[in-house]
Amino acid sequence: MYVIGIGAGDPDHLTLQAAKAIGRTDVFFLLDKGEAKQSLIDLRERLIRGYSHPRKRIVEGRDPDRDRTPADYTGTIADWRTRRSQVIEELIAEHLKEDETGAILVWGDPSLYDSTIAILEEILARGAVTFEFEVIPGISSVSALAAKHRIGLNRVGQPFQVTTGRRLAEGWPEGVDDVVVMLDAQQAFTGHPDAEIYWGAYVSTEDEILAAGRVADVAEDIVATRTEARERHGWIMDTYLLRRPRQD
Repeated sequence: MYVIGIGAGDPDHLTLQAAKAIGRTDVFFLLDKGEAKQSLIDLRERLIRGYSHPRKRIVEGRDPDRDRTPADYTGTIADWRTRRSQVIEELIAEHLKEDETGAILVWGDPSLYDSTIAILEEILARGAVTFEFEVIPGISSVSALAAKHRIGLNRVGQPFQVTTGRRLAEGWPEGVDDVVVMLDAQQAFTGHPDAEIYWGAYVSTEDEILAAGRVADVAEDIVATRTEARERHGWIMDTYLLRRPRQD
């Protein structure tokens, strides 16, 4: 099994290593997230058509639903991941022959806020099906965001942290002045009006939206833009770098 990072949305993000892995794959496993997120499937299918061999097969399963506002976040995610692993396990058992290679195409990079690696490890731990897997890195939304804004993620001699909106809402991380935030449904950046923000949604896709400036000056516009875009598309992927003034 290959776990292939395909980049943040631009088909040109696909690396040569990823293209070669797609070319060696016999069975591609896709999870359908519903009509609202059909564009996520469309990009994967476009890459498969462009780089796979003629005898490849595409197998689709239904991605399980999960509670987006759970009281027990950790437990809810663990349950969802297990249900997701069961879907993928059944697909592998039914469709991947012993001498074949399968692949899962992962948005961005498989190492950053993605569950595919953990899901495959969970499948292997149950022991019903066995396989080896290899991870192919991809361009993450974080890297794409920095490139679009023409900035570095860190300042000279200083660390930065990647975290979630849920964590940022609890307070600014200690020991860093530069924070990359993902999965921020509550738009926690609004609580830091003096920081600079470099924000992007649907980065590297045709629907890309970018904004930057002091939070106090641009937060209202970002919130309105984000709300409108989510209503129009039915989903949103956004990421931002929050940079507060150095305390020298």
